[in-house]
Amino acid sequence: MKFTQRLAYYLGGFAIGLIILMFFLNGKEASCDYTPNARTVKNISSKPITYSNEASEFINKNSLDSTTIINLIKYGNVDFSKSKTKLKSCKIYHIDNIYKDLDIELNVENCDSIAKILSMRYINE
Repeated sequence: MKFTQRLAYYLGGFAIGLIILMFFLNGKEASCDYTPNARTVKNISSKPITYSNEASEFINKNSLDSTTIINLIKYGNVDFSKSKTKLKSCKIYHIDNIYKDLDIELNVENCDSIAKILSMRYINE
């Protein structure tokens, strides 16, 4: 069999496989969260979120709503060097993000069934 025939068979099978995958995965929320940052943020976002007194004061002072807080976590960058990931019980993650052109950092305690925002603050102030 010539190379061109093998290439044609390969490309034909590849195209059929793509079509089948598109058919089965259409409408499903399939995601590829392979990076540590993406896995951590997805894990935190999937749990109910509570707030410490300090975080509640910051939220009230700056008129933030729950959707904004969820987006700050969801689209934030986890700084693992500032996080406490070696704890046995609930791990504490340091998340950096930008809100209204100001750098903001969150410290989130991630337990098995709940995530708690321990502190929030603007870095630039």
